[in-house]
Amino acid sequence: MALKRGLSISGMNKNRRGGSRLPIVVVIFFCVLSPLIFFVGRGLYITSSSTNQNLNAAGSGKQVIDVITSSTADLGPLSLDSFRKNNLSASWKVIGVDNTSVEYNAASEVRMTHDCHALVESCAKYYVVFGFLTFSKANQKATVFKHESPKGRDGNISDDDSQSGDSPANLARRQLREKRREKRAVELLRQDDEAIARLENAAIERSKLVDGAVLGKYSIWRKEMDNENSDSTVRLMRDQMIMARVYLTIAKMKNKFDLLQELQTRIKESQRVLADSSADSDLHPSAPEKMKAMGQVLSKAREQLYDCKLVTGKLRAMLQTADEQVRSLKKQSTFLSQLAAKTVPNGIHCLSMRLTIDYYLLPLEKRKFPRSENLENPNLYHYALFSDNVLAASVVVNSTIVNAKDSSKHVFHLVTDKLNFGAMNMWFLLNPPRKATIHVENVDEFKWLNSSYCPVLRQLESAAMKEYYFKANHPTSLSSGSSNLKYRNPKYLSMLNHLRFYLPEVYPKLDKILFLDDDIVVQKDLTKLWSVDLHGKVNGAVETCGESFHRFDKYLNFSNPHIARNFDPNACGWAYGMNIFDLKVWKKRDITGIYHKWQNMNEDRVLWKLGTLPPGLITFYNLTHPLEKTWHVLGLGYNPSIDRSEIESAAVVHYNGNMKPWLELAMTKYRSYWTKFIKYDHPYLRNCNLSE
Repeated sequence: MALKRGLSISGMNKNRRGGSRLPIVVVIFFCVLSPLIFFVGRGLYITSSSTNQNLNAAGSGKQVIDVITSSTADLGPLSLDSFRKNNLSASWKVIGVDNTSVEYNAASEVRMTHDCHALVESCAKYYVVFGFLTFSKANQKATVFKHESPKGRDGNISDDDSQSGDSPANLARRQLREKRREKRAVELLRQDDEAIARLENAAIERSKLVDGAVLGKYSIWRKEMDNENSDSTVRLMRDQMIMARVYLTIAKMKNKFDLLQELQTRIKESQRVLADSSADSDLHPSAPEKMKAMGQVLSKAREQLYDCKLVTGKLRAMLQTADEQVRSLKKQSTFLSQLAAKTVPNGIHCLSMRLTIDYYLLPLEKRKFPRSENLENPNLYHYALFSDNVLAASVVVNSTIVNAKDSSKHVFHLVTDKLNFGAMNMWFLLNPPRKATIHVENVDEFKWLNSSYCPVLRQLESAAMKEYYFKANHPTSLSSGSSNLKYRNPKYLSMLNHLRFYLPEVYPKLDKILFLDDDIVVQKDLTKLWSVDLHGKVNGAVETCGESFHRFDKYLNFSNPHIARNFDPNACGWAYGMNIFDLKVWKKRDITGIYHKWQNMNEDRVLWKLGTLPPGLITFYNLTHPLEKTWHVLGLGYNPSIDRSEIESAAVVHYNGNMKPWLELAMTKYRSYWTKFIKYDHPYLRNCNLSE
């Protein structure tokens, strides 16, 4: 509904009592909002210079009144004079749906008129108090835009324009601001949703990385955790013995000999009852009685001997002693595991001895292998295998031939030491690998391989190296640390391990050769390796580096300037065990000479520890072509979590590590890949008690 004189009122109440309060509401609206509207509307169009002039002009009281008068005169129908002259409160007419007017009684009109006039005068004073004076005088010079509301067909002011005096530009700006706010709100909500989604996805990924098998070992839901007091008696008796030893020391210090003797007696009784028990069910029936007696003695000792400082010091000393014992046991465990890994089992030693005896009983004419004409034929597939383990070498050869398409094109060059030379020959004479060619050589018969030519032989013969290996009281022995125990390995004293750096000298007429370790098993035909393009490199191998694992800085001493200047610490390492070597490029690049150079520089073991992989990484640096990982899967000798599908899809699986498949240390889950190539019903194996 619309109100005359341009004022709009919605929801007009038609009864008189409700309508009598309406003018007061309108006047309050005028008093509160019209100054603000006036301030904003007129302030936008007044320059700063005119404002300063108006402030100076309003110095006297008369001028103040003139300013107020001129200011209120411009208010039009909302001015004070307009209310007085037109007697607005007595002439309200409402134009509604039915076009009827509502008139007020005279008494009510007089009262309402008086109230309105009082409110209007108060509002005029409000102008002066809050500084609207500066803008009232500015009306004399400022330009004021007057907006005439469009009229409808009946000549009345339209509802929309009567409610808002904004220009179209202001309306457009307001709508634009509203759209921007809505767009920003939508964008913030979208960003929140994306952030929540990212957090959820990150949490899911982290949960996938948690090893459920490891968590299971410590889960409180395990069966033995059902009883929270599980084996509580064993733990309590052990704790009692610890405290008894503490009080035993204090009693000795304070000359409490009676209590000292009693504590010793109770400790011995508890030790006999505990023995090797690890659970309450293993304890002797007298355990509760002994535990009670120990508790009484400890209570007595606490009353007589307890001293917080002494008890704390003794417990700390016991903790340090226990820590030293743990470290010592770890060293012993490391030593024993290394010893077990490098010791030849009795069965294999028996096999080697029996084969050796029978070999030297053979006539000379029966000691020769057939097809010797294939040994230097470059058109065939040649393998190099250096080993002193007869059984392991037989698995490598048998698994290769079983998976070969044409066994007659494969030639195996075996090199062993003089102790196993007869056994290696005898085994393959008795068990020829189909139509493949076999040739066995003795490394000790390579006369060119001597200390004057080979730096490793010269170093192994030095007094410092002998002391390092054979002096039990050496500072770096078991008694002082186990950091280099794995390097005190007999294989590092054997030239079989370093012969891989002399392949062109051993096989001068071959162009390519595939080097195999004796702890691998072949599962696919390997002939495609000879057609792999090495792109001018010497060595084809599978890389082993992860994000920070098996890179050069793990093998080489980069604190040494020679290493730091010539190599990248983040360069990727690769694996020995299955390597295809281009012997033509080898000779051209003088790979053996590079090896000799660095080996001479490492005489004091300052560049790397003993072994063949570090010098191999150095020698073939930037000369190694990476092969696909399916050619060579490693870790079956130390990693229990290799995926089975990865193993079964590999061309070669490698038992690198201490848990070799011919040892009792071997992991059962991987051993079958190796044992299936051994005939355990062979007479020699049965006689030496070698079984699956």
